[in-house]
Amino acid sequence: MIALDHVTKSYQTPRGRIDALDDVSLAIDKGRFVVVCGPSGSGKTTLLMTIAAMLRPTAGSVRIHGADLYAMSTRRRAQYRAANIGFIFQMFHLVPYLNVAENVLLGSAAGLLPAARQKRRADALLEQLGLSGRQPPLPAELSAGEKQRTAVARALFSDPDIILADEPTGNLDPANESAVLSSLSQFHQEGGTVIIATHGPAASPFAEEHLQMAHGRLL
Repeated sequence: MIALDHVTKSYQTPRGRIDALDDVSLAIDKGRFVVVCGPSGSGKTTLLMTIAAMLRPTAGSVRIHGADLYAMSTRRRAQYRAANIGFIFQMFHLVPYLNVAENVLLGSAAGLLPAARQKRRADALLEQLGLSGRQPPLPAELSAGEKQRTAVARALFSDPDIILADEPTGNLDPANESAVLSSLSQFHQEGGTVIIATHGPAASPFAEEHLQMAHGRLL
């Protein structure tokens, strides 16, 4: 389902070339729960963003369902990402002037659902993640756990095939950590593919595959 073929992502710096990804080849079957472990700077986030069609590699190809992501036009790639991939950022990336429900609605795949169905979908996800029952607040009024649960709801909103999560529990207390991982586990049990990048052990019990990264390479 997900196939990376000799993928490299390089940056030029004053100290020379840095390979954030160094000749990475990888295949992940549909419906797997994969945890990618490694220290900060090992290439985990770059790997996720490359799979998410957000970061063009310097060399190599990335295919999902046989479709070459970076052979697509920028517009087509954005449409593909919106319909098929949910991304959970480590630092949430919520829009500060939109309330919780409005941030979740940003996960809509280019507005493909009628407005009434979008609202029902958002309400159901907010209830599932314990964020319903009061006037939707702005992100500044939320705790770190509430922000991350909002980000999870946004990623799930379009019912994607794949969820990519970058350190989704790194800033959370144990209760919120459990809520986030339980939601991702439920998505996986319903047939979705989950890939989590982390340097901690919390997600390991949920994983079917463990990958280790260091210096831009899979070990």
